[in-house]
Amino acid sequence: MSAQPEESPAPPPAPAAAARLLDQLNADRRAEQWVPAFERDWVKALEDSRHTYSLIPIHEVIRTWQLRLAAAPAVDAFVESGRDDSGFVALEDVLGPRR
Repeated sequence: MSAQPEESPAPPPAPAAAARLLDQLNADRRAEQWVPAFERDWVKALEDSRHTYSLIPIHEVIRTWQLRLAAAPAVDAFVESGRDDSGFVALEDVLGPRR
């Protein structure tokens, strides 16, 4: 039996990952909304990193926005399909209000 965790942490993003991500966000049709949101998240992550001396907040912002960008085509396809999603339960109803 090993004392190692079952999940290993994700490797850190490449040094230029944020710049490449910003280029991809600028090229996306949602750039008007997404670029300012990314920049707000980025500034907050930089500030958090300065206070904690950790790069984890920066890495989390990059990973989160990479996942959003990667999921966008699937979300677009679902919305364009006209499927009715009104039969689902809102996450807030299950988990309660966010604090």
